Amino acid sequence: MPRVPGEKSERKLPTYFSMVAAHNKEGRSGRSISLAIWYQGALVGQISLGGIIYGALRGAHIGYWIDTAYANRGLVTSSVEMLTQFAFDELKLHRIEINIRPENDASRKVAEKSGYHLEGERPRFLHIDGQWRDHLSFVRENPNIS
Repeated sequence: MPRVPGEKSERKLPTYFSMVAAHNKEGRSGRSISLAIWYQGALVGQISLGGIIYGALRGAHIGYWIDTAYANRGLVTSSVEMLTQFAFDELKLHRIEINIRPENDASRKVAEKSGYHLEGERPRFLHIDGQWRDHLSFVRENPNIS
């Protein structure tokens, strides 16, 4: 049914399958890589290498989440370290960022343990939960690319 101008349309949330299809499309295009984090047969989190750009930048960003029941077991740190190594060795990326909300101490520890250093603050960086939120930017550069 066509939408009448000025009439509000109902916005449907994407389904799980449409999310997976979108991740697969982005992966096939080489723009992002989304992986599940499994622990003892259970899906406990996700990690993504997104915004992959080649050319002069050769960079990307990493994002992740973990079920709180599986936090503080080193799963995310190991995942970040492995995905970073893949990005450097296989994709030959120069620079990877992890952008973290300032109050997220656990993510800060993950970034630091994974060899990322604080580069600076990004005021109003991402729109989350209805507001533009500040972030801290952690960076790691590929030591094998000059």
